[in-house]
Amino acid sequence: MIRMILFLCTNLAVMLIFSLILSLTGIQSNTFYGLLVMSFLFGFSGSILSLILSKWIALRSVNGRIITHPKNEIESWLIDTIREQSIKKGIIMPQIAVYDAADINAFATGARRNSALIAISTGLLENMTRNEAEAVIAHEISHISNGDMITMTLVQGVVNTFVIFISRILSQIISNILSNNKNENEEKNPFVYFLISTFLELIFGVLASVITMWFSRHREFYADASSAKLVGREKMISALNRLKTSHEPQESDSMIAFCINGKTNSFLQLFASHPSLEKRIEALYNKEYM
Repeated sequence: MIRMILFLCTNLAVMLIFSLILSLTGIQSNTFYGLLVMSFLFGFSGSILSLILSKWIALRSVNGRIITHPKNEIESWLIDTIREQSIKKGIIMPQIAVYDAADINAFATGARRNSALIAISTGLLENMTRNEAEAVIAHEISHISNGDMITMTLVQGVVNTFVIFISRILSQIISNILSNNKNENEEKNPFVYFLISTFLELIFGVLASVITMWFSRHREFYADASSAKLVGREKMISALNRLKTSHEPQESDSMIAFCINGKTNSFLQLFASHPSLEKRIEALYNKEYM
C-alpha cells in the first residue's frame, strides 16, 4: 500500500508541475493531434519520473535503513531468504531496507526488475513467524519478477494522458464560455484557463485512480499465487491470516487497515490498493490465479 500511495502522489505532483509549466509558458496546442501528443508526452513523463524516483522517495518516507552487512541473526536470515528467492525467480537480488514501524508491512519498488528495493517493517519481523515472513517476502519478490512496477507505470501513463487531454479540451470550452469568446482565434484568459485545467486535472486524476487501484488489486492476487508457488500455499495463507488478525482491531479508524483489509462495501473500496484479505485467502484456497 505504501508503494502505491507514494507512486500515485508523486505522479500527481509531477503532473501538476507540468501543467503549471505549460500554462505559465503559454504552451498550448491548437490542434487535436498536437494536444494528444503533448498529453502523451507529459502524461508518461509523470509516471516514468514517479518510477525513477520511487526508491529514493520510499526510503526517505519511511526512514528506511539499507542493509549491506547484517548486524544480527535476523538480518542474516533476511538477506539469505531474499537471495535464495531472487535466484529462484531469476532476478538480481534487490536492495534490502528495514524501517521502524509497528505495522506489519513490506513493499517493493524500483524502476527495473534487476534494480529493485524491498523494504520491511520491524513490526513484521517482530510479529510474524519465519514462515509467514518468508511468504510476505516471496509476495514482494513476485511483484518484482512479474514486473508489476513497470506495468503500473504504463497503465498510469495511459491514464495520465487521457486525464490531461480531456481536462484541457474541457478547459478550452469552459474558458471560452466564461469569457463569452466565440471566436477561437481570439486570445483566451490564461489565468482562467490555468485554474480550470488544474482543477479538472485534480478531479479527473482522483477519479482515474479507480483504474490504477483496480489494477493494483488485480496484481495482488497474482503476487499471492506466485508466492504460494515459491514457498508453499499454507505459508501464504498463514501470513494473510496473521495480517487479518493484526489489522481487524484498528480497522474502523485506520486508513492503512482499510487499504489492506478493506471489508467495507462502500464507494471507498474502489480506491483500495489491496483486495480484502478474505478474498485473497479464498483465492488461494481455490487455487485461483495459479
